[in-house]
Amino acid sequence: MIEKNFHFGLIVARMIVKTHTDYIADLLFTLPPLYDSILRRPTRKRIAYMDAGIKAWLTLSMIPGLGNLGARHLLKEFCSPEAVLAAPPEALKSFVSATVASAIRRGIEEAALISTQSWLEDKQNHIITLGDSNYPQALLNISDPPLLLYVKGRLDLLNCAAVAIVGSRHATPQGMSNAEQFAANLSDAGLCIISGMAHGIDAAAHRGALQGKGSSIAVVGTGLDKVYPAANRDLAHTLAKSGVLISEFPLGTPPLAANFPRRNRLISGMSAGCLVVEASLQSGSLITARQAMEQGRDVFAIPGSIHAPQSRGCHKLIKQGAKLVESAADILEELSALLPDHPVTPNTAAIAQTQSAEAHLLDIIGFDPVSMDDLCQLSGLTISQLSVKLLTLELESRIAALPGGLFQRLH
Repeated sequence: MIEKNFHFGLIVARMIVKTHTDYIADLLFTLPPLYDSILRRPTRKRIAYMDAGIKAWLTLSMIPGLGNLGARHLLKEFCSPEAVLAAPPEALKSFVSATVASAIRRGIEEAALISTQSWLEDKQNHIITLGDSNYPQALLNISDPPLLLYVKGRLDLLNCAAVAIVGSRHATPQGMSNAEQFAANLSDAGLCIISGMAHGIDAAAHRGALQGKGSSIAVVGTGLDKVYPAANRDLAHTLAKSGVLISEFPLGTPPLAANFPRRNRLISGMSAGCLVVEASLQSGSLITARQAMEQGRDVFAIPGSIHAPQSRGCHKLIKQGAKLVESAADILEELSALLPDHPVTPNTAAIAQTQSAEAHLLDIIGFDPVSMDDLCQLSGLTISQLSVKLLTLELESRIAALPGGLFQRLH
């Protein structure tokens, strides 16, 4: 008991000295396995308890300089990670450089395997390899599927019909509300919502999705023993319990800037479609949308005010062919094939109401140029509501935007 209290006191002391919020959050998230590993003082002998196949996959994934592409090439030639690791250097040099071949023969530090084995002792934690039936089948259709995934939470969600919801980290209150509401409605319909657990739109999408039966998947850019950003620690715990977190990065990987664009291909790759809620022209969510297009996924965007910087990325996507959406029903109509038990039928009442509202607004605009301020007064709509409707009418070539902030009906 004295030894246990002593080691636990060491952890608490380190938490007090290390006041950086991200570090504290990471310790809180991983305290049980850390405490357990310190008390048990793991030795080399503990590696024997790790499944030999998982150990081989882990070793192959951590070889410096090999990468996913090189590893897949070797697997194609040698058929299994065990065979790759057992191959003589001369055979390996036919497919990789001498440096990488030597690294394969040396293997990796046992410390990495020990920490991963300790992490796997938690029943919530899993490693899913390319050869595992639980591996997300959608990722097999992208150009660069990861060799393995670290998974924390529900394995059953990895192959569910899913939609990605992404957007700005610096979202407006309306954008946050839209993300949460769209996610909740899509989750209610049975779709799992995938995002990146970042500030702003990502976090709102996860919160909304967890309200429905579809739940949520967070694809993170760090090791799963870390929580980033620290402010989303509670959300991470909820996702681990009711949803799932996944990462292709080994345990201990810090939040490196280069890893976040890389993980975006998994967010889009696991999804049937990608919804962008708010995005500036420099937003990383446009990378996800571009990758979704390249992967043959549907891309959706919510329009906003023509004056809002956070809407310009969405408007750019719409010009490039993304579908403009005003409700979750617009997305469900496109993805109805994924919901055999929940056929989507057009909401005729809503359609009629929308058409009536558009006709009324066209009557107000008229064929003489009119300003935004006048339209707000005449229609009773807010600038935000009016901007969305005007953009829709402009994209349908029913009105024209004129210099000086004026609008005119075309027909």
